[in-house]
Amino acid sequence: MAKLRKFVCYRRFERPYTRKSKYSKKNFIRVYPATKITKCEGGTPGKKFGYSVVIKTKKPIQIRHNALESARQSANKYLETTLNKDNFFMKMRVFPHHVLRENPLASGAGADRMSTGMAHSFGKNISSAAQVRKDQPIFEVRVEKSGIAAAKKAFKVMATKFPCTCVIEIFDLATKKQVFY
Repeated sequence: MAKLRKFVCYRRFERPYTRKSKYSKKNFIRVYPATKITKCEGGTPGKKFGYSVVIKTKKPIQIRHNALESARQSANKYLETTLNKDNFFMKMRVFPHHVLRENPLASGAGADRMSTGMAHSFGKNISSAAQVRKDQPIFEVRVEKSGIAAAKKAFKVMATKFPCTCVIEIFDLATKKQVFY
């Protein structure tokens, strides 16, 4: 399997030229790459919690599906070991719909005579990414007051998986106001 390219190539936020239609003849992209995301929620979904901890980006960026899944797994593991599964509810607030494409160029002997260049290249599907706007929540964890410190620690671990700087905010769900801890 080919090695993943650095995300510097894809993190620029741009208008997608990927039409997805229920009629296959109107699709611009014929086949969509498989995503590594297995779950979008974790913990106990039906329980009422008092506080919401949210992680947001400081600038518009694209986040690849494998970075989202890696962040989800690391935060979920930390929250399950410290708080137990019944004391939190985590939800992914973005999903990778944007298809990343690449124009594969031949390498090796004689490749310079075979390559056609990048003129009007549409590219082949290699991965998918979520397009996240500035101050858009990426993940949200709902906890009680005793679990706020654990949720902040889990989000600090999660922020290292993203290709951007992130902000962690805490909200009181009863008053709908931001709380500072």
